[in-house]
Amino acid sequence: MLKAQHKTGLVFFPAFDWAIDATHPEREERLLYTQDQVFEEGLLDIEGITEFKPDLVTIQDVQRTHFCVPDLWAVMTESHFISAGGAKTIGMAVLDKKVDRGFALVRPPGHHAMRVVHGARGFCNVNIEAIMIEYLRQAYGVDKVAIVDTDCHHGDGTQDIYWHDPDTLFISIHQDGRTLYPGSGFPNERGGPTSYGTTINIPLPPYTAESGFLRVTEEIVLPILKEFKPDIIINSAGQDNHYTDPITHMNFSAQGYANLTSILKPDIAVLEGGYSIEGALPYVNVGIILALAGIDYSKVKEPDYDPEKIRQKPEIDRWVDDIKRISLGNWEKRNEIKNPELMEKGFDERSRNIFYDTDNLSEKQREKIRICPECSGTLQIDSSSDKGFHILAVHIPRKACSACQNLGHEWYDAAQRGGYDFAFLQNRVTDKYHKWKKE
Repeated sequence: MLKAQHKTGLVFFPAFDWAIDATHPEREERLLYTQDQVFEEGLLDIEGITEFKPDLVTIQDVQRTHFCVPDLWAVMTESHFISAGGAKTIGMAVLDKKVDRGFALVRPPGHHAMRVVHGARGFCNVNIEAIMIEYLRQAYGVDKVAIVDTDCHHGDGTQDIYWHDPDTLFISIHQDGRTLYPGSGFPNERGGPTSYGTTINIPLPPYTAESGFLRVTEEIVLPILKEFKPDIIINSAGQDNHYTDPITHMNFSAQGYANLTSILKPDIAVLEGGYSIEGALPYVNVGIILALAGIDYSKVKEPDYDPEKIRQKPEIDRWVDDIKRISLGNWEKRNEIKNPELMEKGFDERSRNIFYDTDNLSEKQREKIRICPECSGTLQIDSSSDKGFHILAVHIPRKACSACQNLGHEWYDAAQRGGYDFAFLQNRVTDKYHKWKKE
């Protein structure tokens, strides 16, 4: 009888009541075929592989991570509470040492959801990994976290949430943003002024195959992880790099995904994208589960798998050489002071236009952060969208100094006199969330 080398927990939530439409790639069949394959292969009969039922996240769990405009109910359905709850369930199982590793096979996905949420972007309403991570930090005292996003699309939402967090290393391996939504994720995107270098973007050209992905993982990701020394590693396990995926252009396989998982050794994997419902997902997910459990996955292959058809071209090897040099160079320079004048000024600002492709609306943001010598700095976001709401959101980080805590309260109080429709205060020091609404 097979036995897992590493006790592995699984959560399934296909979200039967949530789909963008009946024929959209993001629908419940994404996980139904995987569930059937897992049952048919008898994976849940293997000693050491355990299924957990998803719980719901609480309102407070969501409010640690997001500013939902005008409120949670406007952007979340019950399925979103359960999907994020499935990730939280697996996180708790790992931290409670019920299992060594866990995989949340849930939907809707989340890695395109940013800190401020007016609607859905890239099929994502709320960021299920970030909600899980901030719960684990609050409940278990987890400090340093590494997120390795292997979805074919750049995890721009996760990047946004952790842009100013020096205790969160975000690494995204994805198809070059010049060729795929959301059009971001370039090497020069390296984090905010108080967390410079803790964002690592590794864009790869279309038709990158297993050799390219595995080289990047072994030669770039692993050395950076070793030096960062995270308390926990999270894999945003998107599966749309597969050679049969209908909306991307990569040449990864089930064997490749299993190999990557075996090399990366994540504590927790959370499903993101992947839209080849029959041709890829059942095989990829089985491979990932076996790799997490430390069980031989060499026989997991798609019916049409032909390594010669998806062999990588030599020019992609040269691309990988270049991105390795750039990524490791950026990491080595992460402690450099970029702009002495900015440090002396004490604040940094940026403006952005954000498009919500799923809900077809636009947001304008003006962001201001205090560049603090003692902590990562209090953040404010002035945001307005096509929905007609104008808000000011204030984030006081977990380790904020007293000066930054006071500044955050000052900004929040001033916003109530500043003509905004809503003001929000997310105080991570006290784990309190405050909201003001114009009458």
